[in-house]
Amino acid sequence: MKTIKKSYLIALTIILSGLFTFSCKSDDDGGGGGGAASGTITAKVDGTTVSTIELTTAAQISGGSLMITGNDGGSPNNKAFQLSITSLDGTGTYPIGGGANVFNIASYTEINVSDPMNAQIWQAPYDDTQVGEINISELSDSRVKGTFSFRGKNADGNIKNITEGSFNVALN
Repeated sequence: MKTIKKSYLIALTIILSGLFTFSCKSDDDGGGGGGAASGTITAKVDGTTVSTIELTTAAQISGGSLMITGNDGGSPNNKAFQLSITSLDGTGTYPIGGGANVFNIASYTEINVSDPMNAQIWQAPYDDTQVGEINISELSDSRVKGTFSFRGKNADGNIKNITEGSFNVALN
């Protein structure tokens, strides 16, 4: 009877350790690539999906920094995303905020083209806490792909939650 209990405990331990091993992901792998169509950025803004169009979406690496921008081409209301990683080091997870030496930023903008001076910008970080992250899952000489999420704050102190974000953008 003791042999059966001992064998059962060993088998259970092996199964549970396998489950934990396969459920964890490394911070260095950048996670999954998300579901953005080629040439676009897409995310939920307070629960509503916003997607950029390929014509207005671009990514560029310069001096070790990555900048990804795009807008939805909407008129009269235009919506845009901007993601910036200041010290790009390949695939991996890059925090937005979280300390004095973390310079990665993200923003979401809404512009009424009839009144562009009253654009609303929700920026992250807005204090020294981590308010999001950008995950690079694929990076080549020609394309960057990954996911992101953040909480942005505008000048009035209002917060927008940007969730389920993903990008799949050609590098210029």
